[in-house]
Amino acid sequence: MEVAVFILVVLAFVALSGALVRLVRVPLPVLQIAIGAALAWPVRGIHVEINPELFLLVFIPPLLFGDAYGAPKRELMALRGPILDLAIGLVFFTIVGFGYALHWLVPSIPLAVAFALAAVLSPTDAVAVSSIVDKNVVPARLMHILEGESLLNDASGLVMFRFAVAAVLTGSFSFAAASLSFLYAVAVGILVGVAALFVAAKLLQLLNRIGGVPAEAQVLVMILLPFIAYLGAEHVGASGILAAVTAGLLTGGSGVFRFLGVSARMQTMSLWTTLSFVFNGALFIVLGLQLPDIIRHVPPELMSLHPIIQPIATVIALTLCLITLRFLWIWVGDIAAGIAARLGKRKVEPFGLRVRLAGSVAGVRGAITLAGILSLPLAMPDGSPFPARDLVIFLAAGVIICSLVFASLALPTIARGLVEPGEDAGAAEERLARVGAAKAAIARIESIAGAEDDGEVPGARLAAADNIVAGYRRRIAASDEADEARAEAREAGRLELELRLAGIEAERAAVRDMFRSGEINDHTSQALFTEITLTEALLRGRKARK
Repeated sequence: MEVAVFILVVLAFVALSGALVRLVRVPLPVLQIAIGAALAWPVRGIHVEINPELFLLVFIPPLLFGDAYGAPKRELMALRGPILDLAIGLVFFTIVGFGYALHWLVPSIPLAVAFALAAVLSPTDAVAVSSIVDKNVVPARLMHILEGESLLNDASGLVMFRFAVAAVLTGSFSFAAASLSFLYAVAVGILVGVAALFVAAKLLQLLNRIGGVPAEAQVLVMILLPFIAYLGAEHVGASGILAAVTAGLLTGGSGVFRFLGVSARMQTMSLWTTLSFVFNGALFIVLGLQLPDIIRHVPPELMSLHPIIQPIATVIALTLCLITLRFLWIWVGDIAAGIAARLGKRKVEPFGLRVRLAGSVAGVRGAITLAGILSLPLAMPDGSPFPARDLVIFLAAGVIICSLVFASLALPTIARGLVEPGEDAGAAEERLARVGAAKAAIARIESIAGAEDDGEVPGARLAAADNIVAGYRRRIAASDEADEARAEAREAGRLELELRLAGIEAERAAVRDMFRSGEINDHTSQALFTEITLTEALLRGRKARK
């Protein structure tokens, strides 16, 4: 009963936060964390113990799957160089640089434990990035890099975190074994994600062939897909996060949605939108619920000089250290990319100083870091306490909050003026796609309208086609006393519905071709597919009622 009440309370405040964010000028994740902290702060406030493995299973697969599905694959592929550079290279650079800096700043933390904290802090949070970063003020190229990096660096960061924890527990570390394990986790995680998507497609295809299967059953297959990918990869010791991301990245282009009926497609899109909002909000509220308990148990190592100033100063210093390391890596990588482009006689598009700084500040931490650090073992193999466990948990939580606050406050100032005013490139692309789809529909309708079948009312097909193409005619209902006119109107209505459905199929095929050829990206194609699906559902509903 207590668990049910807790879930209902969290859901209620997720809904409330969606309304409050309109009244206060605070990013939604920060507001939700503050709500969680307020719920837990009183003496009799809400307290919840997080099981890290359950936390990762419930929240991370669906959220990362949804972000990966909605990510613009064309842009991610074009920017794969800088994305992989940040998702892998920056992770290792952060582990080394931040690990030594933390050990120097807080000597009571053993170096291996410092590396473990650095590893779990190295991934940026895809959910937090998309919630904090305003796409209207950050250049599109930088936004795509941040999205791609945050989808991929979770796997590399958590794999290295496991190696660092193992080194603490065993007292030894093998670079060769760690490298092989890393490659295994990445490669097998990708393969499991592909396999899970293949299984889901085959299952949907089977349900489609059976016929008469409720749309809810098809939707359930899509909902279970990220969880199947995650659990399958974790079962074989690979990266479940990377498996869920892989499944999400490939879902849009795999054609799996063609096995879903119209109703199932509508329900899937609507349900995923709702689940993303609910899971996002619940995740940050649960994160906020942990803060008061963590703050109440500030480790004594951080209170030797001052009980308040020293912990805050340490967290701020570590957050600035992460931002600085990130800035240096982006700067050097940008310079190296420019040199390589000039040597290859290719066009170079270097980032300016403000864009590099915006990219550094936008690397916020979130749920992955919290779940990872809470999974630290309580004791060593000999039964002694895990060294500095409470201390690194406090520091990780502090850096999460501090990075969110820094990004919320600093990004609007840093990014102001980076995006030139005018029509958004995505809006222009969508406008052109609409024109192309409409032209394809008109051409298809006109080609069908020219051929009349035997038994049709003469001119009815041309009249229906003209009504659709022109866009301003409406079908005129026959008078009750004119049986012949009424029959003609029914026939014209039937033909109009058939022509409209044919035009919709042409629109869908045109949008699919433009997406596959790279003329439009995922955001544009998904917006158009959603509108086409809704229109088709309305028309088929009209057809069923006739």
